[in-house]
Amino acid sequence: MTVDWLGLCREAVADIEAVLGELATREARSRPMGLGQGGDETVAVDLAAEDAIVKRLEALHAETGLDLVLVSEELGERRFGPHPALRVVVDPIDGSVNAKSCIPFFSFSLAVAEGRYMGDVAFGYVRDLGSGEEWVATRGAGALLDGVPLETGGPRETIELLSLEGTTASLVADYAERLRGLSARLRIMGSLALSLCHLAAGRVDAVVSLKPIRSVDIAAAQLLLRERGFAITLPGAGSFLRAPLDVTSRSRVVAAGTPELCDRLAAALEG
Repeated sequence: MTVDWLGLCREAVADIEAVLGELATREARSRPMGLGQGGDETVAVDLAAEDAIVKRLEALHAETGLDLVLVSEELGERRFGPHPALRVVVDPIDGSVNAKSCIPFFSFSLAVAEGRYMGDVAFGYVRDLGSGEEWVATRGAGALLDGVPLETGGPRETIELLSLEGTTASLVADYAERLRGLSARLRIMGSLALSLCHLAAGRVDAVVSLKPIRSVDIAAAQLLLRERGFAITLPGAGSFLRAPLDVTSRSRVVAAGTPELCDRLAAALEG
């Protein structure tokens, strides 16, 4: 069965943008709603955005009979039908701190996988909900930015701009000295998915998450990097392609233009 995943993603984005319009203030967006299945606090904007994509997938299952498993930041896993052939990995809002603070650098991401592991991802979609940029990758068919193939440019062989994610003030203080000799400048933007997309376009030269993250944070964006031939690893977690698509496994992430640069960054993190 052929599904128009790009069309579904765009419809979900329209739903989420409507939610953002309704929750227009920092107070409304950051209202606590409990803990998500990943263990982080869920706020109103997270839950409302997730509800929007759940309704889209419910409609897809009802209309087509397609069985699937949703893996999402807040609810964990939900099965649609008894014999799911696909896993749909969603982060309704990546960059929740920015989103709830009304800072326009956060994203929606969705990945479609034909199995349970990162290497099974066949389609990835990331939408910058601030700038409106749309990043799409299809396994074996390349990566696109706003419909235009990403075929030129890329990260530098030496790192000028290193994007740090998964940060707190204490983590930055702990690790910045270790990275001194590897990068001239640091950027801390607040959305790991978007930082990986920017690496795919050559806007930054490497990306490091200082704290362990889940597959929902990277499942879509990692396909853009791999389609461009760039490197991404999970230090200490074994094969990247065999990383499980779930909400329980966690690892730090390192990405750069080459495996050698990834190795140097990972070694620096270990101190």
